[in-house]
Amino acid sequence: MHPAAHVINARTLEIWYEASPELVHKVQSKVPPIDDYNTIRWCTDIHADSLGELSLLDYPELVRESLDHSPFRISHLGQHLLTPLLWEAVESEELIEFRRGWRANMVGQAVNLTKPGQLAVEAVARYIVAADGANSQLRDAADIVMEGPVLANMGSVFFKAPSLHATASSRPLLSWIYNPKFCGVMIAHSDDDFVVMTPYLHRAQEIAQDSRAYWTKLLPDVIGNDTEHKIHSTGTWTMTSQTASSFRRDKLLLIGDAAHRFPHTGGFGLNSGVQDAHNIAWKIAAILHSGAPDSLLDTYETERKPVVTRFAAQSMSNHFKLDEVTTELGISNRMIHHVTTIAGNPWLSWIPNRLAAVIADLLTSAQISRASILVDPRPDAEKVRQSIAKRIPGQLEHFASPGLEFGYSYQSSLIDASEGSCPDGSVTRYSPTTHPGARLPHTAVFDQNSDDASSSQHASLHRTIKGDSLTLYTPDPNKWMAGLEGSSITVPISVVSLNATDPKLRKSGLDLLEIDDHGAVIVRPDGHVIWRSRADPNNNAAEIERLQSFLTPVWSTIYPPQGNL
Repeated sequence: MHPAAHVINARTLEIWYEASPELVHKVQSKVPPIDDYNTIRWCTDIHADSLGELSLLDYPELVRESLDHSPFRISHLGQHLLTPLLWEAVESEELIEFRRGWRANMVGQAVNLTKPGQLAVEAVARYIVAADGANSQLRDAADIVMEGPVLANMGSVFFKAPSLHATASSRPLLSWIYNPKFCGVMIAHSDDDFVVMTPYLHRAQEIAQDSRAYWTKLLPDVIGNDTEHKIHSTGTWTMTSQTASSFRRDKLLLIGDAAHRFPHTGGFGLNSGVQDAHNIAWKIAAILHSGAPDSLLDTYETERKPVVTRFAAQSMSNHFKLDEVTTELGISNRMIHHVTTIAGNPWLSWIPNRLAAVIADLLTSAQISRASILVDPRPDAEKVRQSIAKRIPGQLEHFASPGLEFGYSYQSSLIDASEGSCPDGSVTRYSPTTHPGARLPHTAVFDQNSDDASSSQHASLHRTIKGDSLTLYTPDPNKWMAGLEGSSITVPISVVSLNATDPKLRKSGLDLLEIDDHGAVIVRPDGHVIWRSRADPNNNAAEIERLQSFLTPVWSTIYPPQGNL
């Protein structure tokens, strides 16, 4: 597999852990230590001194905070190593019939499954989740269009080079390379595999027409002629910032790259797809098992589209902000975007491909030749190098975004709106909150019985979230259970007592949840807060009435009394 994604953020690991602790244990066993993969380097040659570096370990407060926000840490694992683990987890799930090598095609509302050498099968499905990637055929069959710009055409090579770096600690996670022969980025994986990417302008260029030949000639110049290597695969792809016009069409639901495509700058692609699935899963379960209405799935787009729109905006910002580093060179992603847009204009299709390729090659050479100043010994060249080094710290948002990793929130009829929408926070800082719509903050200070006996390192309040009901967290369970029993609320609510033997830990935990000794936070199956109470304890009856007025119109249809099914 030609790897694309490699960033697995902590929120993704939290979600996967709900489905399969074993999967997360296997993923973590293959993830390299953060000490080995924390450096982002700008250079003229991967064997030369760097122009400047950004090391995440230079921001120890961010590292410390990340340990407080989740039992997991952001990880780097190439898709070629991750995908087999995911398929293995799916194949071992008894509730899933896993068929390899089959293709799904929609014909109206029917789904035809085909495989070479096999008879076609018409599948009967109440819902179809299109997780078939950026070039989704299911999406196209439903006439759902993608909206947004093409930013660049990219060519890449996936190769193994065990001797490229002397030690793991000397191997940057990313190397942004600028020299007169090549400008691009190299991604390092944990198994001595690497991916090198560079933009191109026209489909007639050799990098697109015969990518294997192109990289066979060029790669030695990039990694060193004496560096032994083996090319696994080559390919091209289109960098876009596009979102589907609709995430749903009748029984079809789009998730992941089928619904939205981001620039690779930020690592939001894979992770947002996991969040999409997480948002859908409990809703489909409520429809199939609890009798919730089909309209519940309409909240999927309502909740997720604003989130992925923000991710797309941040990815775009990261992509173009890289220009700040190379502004003195005159090499920029904005220029590439501009020329790519012109080259893709249908009005220019009359130009013969051979001529178009020559023009594109000349434009590319003229652009990257500007990097020659970086290897120039003159004083004015040193000023350019110093300018690059000075601007690199400004790229932190590109590589550290816990505010988006944990801080995304939802708005819909399922979320109490009495406090207003959950405000967007900082990109590089996450401020835990139980504001309705937000993810329930992680804490392990409360004494909870965990089903996971394998390791205390994964202890979290998240382990107590119920998958088939609402969960109410409170340090005063007797008061809230009595209030619920005395009300006409029919929605199933599991009450979890917030206990801690250490008074200081108890207070810190309640402060984190933004409630006092008598407050409450209610969470839905995907861990997002739908309602909370921070009112005076003497007004419990009024709070129960407020809760009832919120739950009854919507949530009583999602989890109706069993006798009404």
